[in-house]
Amino acid sequence: MDKTYGSPQEAVADIEDGASLAVGGFGLSGNPMELIRALHDKGVSGLSVVSNNCGVDGWGLGILLADKRIAKMTSSYVGENKEFARQFLTGELEVELTPQGTLAEKLRAGGCGIAAFYTLAGVGTQVAEGGLPQKYNADGSVAKASEAKETREINGTTYVLEESITTDFGLVHALKGDTHGNLVFDRSARNFNPLAAMAGRVTIAQVEELVQPGELDPDSIHLPGVYVQRVVAVGKDIEKPIEKRTVQPREAYEAQREKLEA
Repeated sequence: MDKTYGSPQEAVADIEDGASLAVGGFGLSGNPMELIRALHDKGVSGLSVVSNNCGVDGWGLGILLADKRIAKMTSSYVGENKEFARQFLTGELEVELTPQGTLAEKLRAGGCGIAAFYTLAGVGTQVAEGGLPQKYNADGSVAKASEAKETREINGTTYVLEESITTDFGLVHALKGDTHGNLVFDRSARNFNPLAAMAGRVTIAQVEELVQPGELDPDSIHLPGVYVQRVVAVGKDIEKPIEKRTVQPREAYEAQREKLEA
């Protein structure tokens, strides 16, 4: 039952060229950065990655993208990354855009053994009707477009059939984990991480704090260890950048705090 590995490099050692990955994170929150770095150092390429977004230039999945290690991205949000846009528009990267809630459910359903499901999201758009560009030629023409999906009327409402997602590996970040793979996530880092973990056939979790079985309150566990095959401790001092920082003058902050305390 001891699922611990000595380093991120050991944990990703068997991920080969062409592998499919489900990767946690939302913006820069909850990115399994140490695992991504280890994968980058390993030199694998031709990856098919499922993640809400592709990081930013120089961080998250962006470091794999910059060296053209990713062949296909399945995402719901592709902003904040100029290199992503460049590769997509010049035909270097295949992109499958998916509504955010649908992407979350495709990962969750895949982890639960559900082959497909019907949803309202995308009905009446190219998501359902097809024709959404997924890959361009170098001259800007469309090389590959999405196909039409099955629709069905249920109780007078039209739904589109979405197939679930499973991947070869899942890469996730957690605040705490025990040696059995039970995980606890920290606030907004509990975004796509549990879902990516569920979808991976082999899931690797980097944890800030590794504890022994029984040290985690069972009611506080967000993801049971049945979904996790490997755990690696990365420590609490890892870098956690903020994508867009919003601040206010200290005087305004102090006045607001005094008002709340009153």
